[in-house]
Amino acid sequence: MAEITKNQGDEKLRQEFNSWASDGRGEEMESHHISIAEQTIAKMDLKPGDCVLDLGCGAGWATRIVAKAVAGKRGEQEGSAVGLDVSDEMIARARAGSKEVENAAFVWGSAAEIPWQNDYFDKVLSIESFYYYPDQEKVLDDVRRVMAPGAKLYILINLYRENHYSLRWVGELKVAVHVRGEQEYKQMLEQHGFHDVKIEHVPDLTPSPDTYSGKWFKSAEELKDFKKIGALLLIATK
Repeated sequence: MAEITKNQGDEKLRQEFNSWASDGRGEEMESHHISIAEQTIAKMDLKPGDCVLDLGCGAGWATRIVAKAVAGKRGEQEGSAVGLDVSDEMIARARAGSKEVENAAFVWGSAAEIPWQNDYFDKVLSIESFYYYPDQEKVLDDVRRVMAPGAKLYILINLYRENHYSLRWVGELKVAVHVRGEQEYKQMLEQHGFHDVKIEHVPDLTPSPDTYSGKWFKSAEELKDFKKIGALLLIATK
C-alpha cells in the first residue's frame, strides 16, 4: 500500500466517500451487507442501556438497527448508538434518514481521533470500513480509549487474505486499502492491548442467482463460494 499520512488519508477517504454518498451508495451498502451485519449484531448481545459506537457508519443503516436494539434504560443509563464517519456527506445522509430514531446520533470525524470521551462505549462495531483506515494501529488505540473497561469490539470485513475472491477488488478501489490475514489482525489487536481476541467467519446467507453476469465473479458458483467463505469477524475485549 502506498505510504500516506493520516491527514492525507482521511481527506482522500472523505472525498471518495462523499462521492459514494452523492451516488446513493451508502444506502446501497445495506442490501449488500445486511446478512453479515445482522448476524454480527446478533452476536453482540445488545441490551437496553448499552452505548454503542458504529465506526465508519456510512449512511447510518446499521446504526439505526443498533439504536433500536439498545433503546431503553439500564440503571441510570439510556441506551444509545453513535455513528462516526470521515465523510461529512455520509453523516448528512445518516442524520436525514434517522430523524425518527431518537437515540441515534451521528458525528463527523476521523476514526484515528474519535471526538468522544474516554471509557464510554460498551460495544464498538465496524462494518466493512476497517481496511480503509490509513493508520489502523492509531485507530485501534483511539477505539480502545473510548471503550469502557471490559467493553467489546466487533470488526467485520469482507476484504482479507483468506477470502481470495475479495482480493480482486483491491486494484479497482480508488483509495488505498490494507490487505491482511486473520492472524495478522489478531496479533495487531493483542499488541494494542485487546485480549480474548476471537476469529470467526460470517457467511452471506442471502439467496444467490442461478446465473451470474456481474463484474467480480466468473460464475454463479464463484459467487456462492465467496458467500460461503464469508466475512472475517474479529471480536476483542478491552
